Amino acid sequence: MTRVTHKTLQHAVETLAERDADLALIYAKHGPPPLWAREPGFPTLVHIILEQQVSLASAKAAFNRLNAAIKLTPQNFLELGDAELLTVGFSRQKTRYVRLLARSILDGFDVGELEKLDDAQVRARLTAHTGIGDWTADIYLLMALGRPDVWPVGDLALQVAYQKIKGLPERPTGEAFEAVGKDWRPLRSVAARLLWHHYLQRGEERRGRS
Repeated sequence: MTRVTHKTLQHAVETLAERDADLALIYAKHGPPPLWAREPGFPTLVHIILEQQVSLASAKAAFNRLNAAIKLTPQNFLELGDAELLTVGFSRQKTRYVRLLARSILDGFDVGELEKLDDAQVRARLTAHTGIGDWTADIYLLMALGRPDVWPVGDLALQVAYQKIKGLPERPTGEAFEAVGKDWRPLRSVAARLLWHHYLQRGEERRGRS
């Protein structure tokens, strides 16, 4: 599988359910997870940056306010002042991150070219930008590019969901969490969707990276 789509998601979920009893329980109880697909490009990267270390609801609200204020392009974003962005919901730090990204795009960084690169190359291109770390790159790979085998190790919701379904005394992080994802290769992106699905169905609000 080169891309997770509505057509391939169901089969991938069933494959994982056959391999992991706990994922099978999530599937049986809640059904298949949403695709959570996003359009590739600058706006989605801005949205993911907004999601860093905050609830998805507050990030979405800020993103909606931004889109109501301007047509979201690198040039238009750079025309907004600090006070305007603070009103929208940007911290000083995230304002700097997105401005640097916008300038990079205007200077020649082609976000569209990322679709032609492999996962490691995409991650390298994105994380070369200040404010874009592994978690942001992973979410872009998973949701915008539809890559099937991405495991966002730093995602708090994934860690908590895994802890719950496996009955662990504490949530795994870092290398330990990287290791558990290997059991679901080459469909770790779909395993992540199932875990997020479980987390949200429990009534918890998903947050970005830990």
